[in-house]
Amino acid sequence: MAVQAAGAPAASRSCFDHFWNQRGEWVEEPNTRRGGESGVQRISSNGELLYSKRQTGHIYRSLMHPFGRPTVLREQRALSALSELNVTVPQIFFCGAQRDPVHKWRALLVTHAMDGFQEIEHWYAGGGRERHGEAVHDRILQSLADNLARMHKGRWQHGCLYIKHVFVRVTGEGESANAEVALLDFEKCRQRLTARSAASHDMKQLRRHSSFRDSDWKKLVYFYETAFGSAIKGL
Repeated sequence: MAVQAAGAPAASRSCFDHFWNQRGEWVEEPNTRRGGESGVQRISSNGELLYSKRQTGHIYRSLMHPFGRPTVLREQRALSALSELNVTVPQIFFCGAQRDPVHKWRALLVTHAMDGFQEIEHWYAGGGRERHGEAVHDRILQSLADNLARMHKGRWQHGCLYIKHVFVRVTGEGESANAEVALLDFEKCRQRLTARSAASHDMKQLRRHSSFRDSDWKKLVYFYETAFGSAIKGL
């Protein structure tokens, strides 16, 4: 089985094999869980930097797929839907999945590099807040709130919203710099019955797995609830 992604070459076996045989630097070493392995390599294609998530036997199960399906196929669906909602996420270059001769899934999700983006914690550690000032930092919080609100209003729940999945790009200098936020890692992303249930789960999870100052968290919640259109109990 192979799945074609928007902007990708034809998702044929030869195309899958081409990317499967590519090798690059591991940016996320393979981890063993969900019955298999999953890791991310940095590769290039025709001079373009790409990130390739490689999986063997790494599956999820659901009512629609009780025997298991590669998690990258769930992530591909989420990324495509979130792009339509104007949420800043990695853009898909290729996605494919195949069964090998012993009936074990092999799967790939290849995305374009997020040029200029870095983990928000690295931006903080590198002195970005001090260099650009509070006005730029407020724009980062506003961009994060807007992206999260767009995702949740579409009833999409990230499912694993840790601060390490929040990336920031600041261009320009001083307080006039432009600030953008992107979200990554959607293996557990799914649609909920209501926007509020998606919002409540993710926002509470982000609070637990982030180190925002109390004053920054309160500001983020204010921006978020304004963009979302209502308050979320427990924030």
